[in-house]
Amino acid sequence: MEDASSRRRKHPGIREKILIIIGLIVVVVAVLFAKGQRQASSPAMQGQQRRSAESIERGPSAPERLSAGPDGTTQPTAENPVSRERPEPDVLPRLVDLGADKCVPCKMMAPILEELREEYRGRFEVEFIDVWKKPEAGRQWRIRVIPTQIFIDESGKELYRHEGFFSREDILKKWKELG
Repeated sequence: MEDASSRRRKHPGIREKILIIIGLIVVVVAVLFAKGQRQASSPAMQGQQRRSAESIERGPSAPERLSAGPDGTTQPTAENPVSRERPEPDVLPRLVDLGADKCVPCKMMAPILEELREEYRGRFEVEFIDVWKKPEAGRQWRIRVIPTQIFIDESGKELYRHEGFFSREDILKKWKELG
């Protein structure tokens, strides 16, 4: 005749199953964390971090792009390369929205971004970058989720980053909060 403890060893109960699942989750999280740390410490990432720090100190750098602004001056975008031979225009703070044309929350943000672009022309720039069409931009900005909105000051320094849908009211509230 078997006692209760020997039956328990043969067929794991719900408690044991939960502990096994939790253990597996902990292992997966630890592996992902270690992989992220290794990537962050790779020479390529260190170079990218160093370039990012330098661009914050110097302002916009060569990899940034320019497009015609509301007054005909050039402003940063993903399409047109910066020419160092041209004098730099007055740079406005900007909101960079990284997403995709076919992403549902991104589509919901499109009319909001267009309204902000028109209504706040001359006060801040609004730029949309499709990271599915330009995956290098997603890597450059270290995008994890789309849409992602990045608030950048006049010197090119990132002030704030938001992931997911961001309402017009919340965007304006954040600009006011950031000054």
